[in-house]
Amino acid sequence: MKIAVYGRTFNDPVVLPYIQQVFDNLTQHGVEIYIHHQLHNYLRDNIATIQYKVLGPDDKIEGFIDLFLTLGGDGTLLDMVTVIGATGIPIIGINFGRLGFLASVNKSDIAAAINAVVNKQFTLDSRELLSLNSELAIFGKDNFALNDITIHKRDDSAMITTHVFLNEEFLNSYWGDGIIISTSTGSTAYSLSCGGPIIFPESNSMVLTPVAPHNLNVRPIVLPDSCTLSFEVECRSANYLVSCDSRTAVIEKTMRFRVKKAGFKLNLIRLNNESYLSTLRNKLLWGLDARNY
Repeated sequence: MKIAVYGRTFNDPVVLPYIQQVFDNLTQHGVEIYIHHQLHNYLRDNIATIQYKVLGPDDKIEGFIDLFLTLGGDGTLLDMVTVIGATGIPIIGINFGRLGFLASVNKSDIAAAINAVVNKQFTLDSRELLSLNSELAIFGKDNFALNDITIHKRDDSAMITTHVFLNEEFLNSYWGDGIIISTSTGSTAYSLSCGGPIIFPESNSMVLTPVAPHNLNVRPIVLPDSCTLSFEVECRSANYLVSCDSRTAVIEKTMRFRVKKAGFKLNLIRLNNESYLSTLRNKLLWGLDARNY
């Protein structure tokens, strides 16, 4: 089995023993290890010697790598989405971050998770993505998002007006700090913190969530993911922000954006002892009596 490992640079040395454990466990199972070139530059001076190969930026991964493993939090896994793209290669994340909705494997479960992956004791959880199109190719070929696409004002600017069209029919004009177009996967991320609903991944929906709307009667709207949304932005300042997950661009002109379902899915690995409901309960502390008796 060929497993590729991806991660960011870690500022906290406390995670190094866990990283070492990951590679030790992979080695014990006879896995052929490939390390993404960005992670290699960090690890070569921080972990004990192991046998691995470096995965370069131009190396072929489709039909070659069996699965990707990320070291970090949800942000790290979202970065990995642009590397995997439409290849369909499964991905699993070991959580060195905080909440970990996507990177769901805890540090204490590394050995059990790797054993399950190597022995193929898992299911694939296919997640829809959104694509962003405009007259300028803002994000190039990486114009897709697993969590959300957002339009947002700059930190020091006045509120913006976002005119929204649903399948070319005018929907509404939103005055406020911006707007979030979220997948069902991203419904537990930025959208949730702005009052959006939790949407089950298999519901074939997306949600339109305003950020700090000027009109209090404006509420999030759940839409079928078969629709196409178009956006036109007005702002008093010179520019505003558009983002695909963690990738952000500054837009300095009036532009029309189109958001719709991407033409491919991402395959998240879900271990057999996990479920979406158990993840919700654990991460959102549902059912936990936190009262101080």
